[in-house]
Amino acid sequence: MLRKALLCVALAALFPVAASAEAVFGGIGPHVGFGVDPDQLLLGGQAIIGEIAPNLTFDPGLELGFGDDQTVVSMNFDMHYHFSIKGSSWRPYAGAGVGIHFVQFDAPPGFQDESETDVGGDLIVGAGTPTASGNRFFSEIKFGLGDNYSLRGIVGWNFKI
Repeated sequence: MLRKALLCVALAALFPVAASAEAVFGGIGPHVGFGVDPDQLLLGGQAIIGEIAPNLTFDPGLELGFGDDQTVVSMNFDMHYHFSIKGSSWRPYAGAGVGIHFVQFDAPPGFQDESETDVGGDLIVGAGTPTASGNRFFSEIKFGLGDNYSLRGIVGWNFKI
């Protein structure tokens, strides 16, 4: 767990921070990705409640995972701190979050399916950039803590609202 936190800090430190940063806009949009342990295809969406403080956004989301004999519905509550790179439109970010995961285990025929509800945390690194139409493309990696995925990778779009 400590290694994951140090990795996030190290990745964030690699980017030179600009003296002034353009505000991160609010938006909503879809994302797709993968989860590891359980190995799943992820489909979901999130909102950006931007900026609740300078460079800090609240990014709640809803996600559906399929595969590995499980179906997972997750509600995620993430906070992202956005950095600026001089001379680039890309905005890397680091963050953390908590998720509530409703898990349905698919049992073999003749057995009863089971379900459980788990709560887990995430350490997050990612980057976003504006698109030509004024929306936002992003990609991120989430490192799971507790009863959660071990790792998630997602890409998505946020449409300005």
